[in-house]
Amino acid sequence: MSIKKIVSLSMCLFALALQANAAPNNSPAKTNATPKTAPKPGAPEAKVEELMSKDLPDFPGKEGLMITVVYPPGSQDPIHRHNADAFVYVLEGSIVMQVKGGKEVTLTAGQTFYEGPNDVHTVGRNASQTEPAKFVVFLVKNKNAPVLIPVK
Repeated sequence: MSIKKIVSLSMCLFALALQANAAPNNSPAKTNATPKTAPKPGAPEAKVEELMSKDLPDFPGKEGLMITVVYPPGSQDPIHRHNADAFVYVLEGSIVMQVKGGKEVTLTAGQTFYEGPNDVHTVGRNASQTEPAKFVVFLVKNKNAPVLIPVK
């Protein structure tokens, strides 16, 4: 799958996500894909909601998955990977992200982040201890593969 096609597809799906975020969500497809390994005892867990999942017929065996993630104040993820192309768009608040070998970045509303299928996500957390943060993630992944794989 070419980067040009992934970017084009992700832009279309992000536009849909932004529309879905602005309108009430009547979809019954809600999940709580909380990681299985706790990053810190007592830390609030991220809340994950599936917005849509769609087979990608032009890319056999692949699907597009769009989720929103809400980090409560002080929330952080365990070290993990996605085995997918993951495109992140911050909707509200501020988040801190880093992949192994990359720089830690702080993102605010309107900013983006990318994780490749071979990246290990070493830092994912709310930058604030007092305000929640919300972002949308569009993943291009193998059909029926898990969204998140903890890394030890």
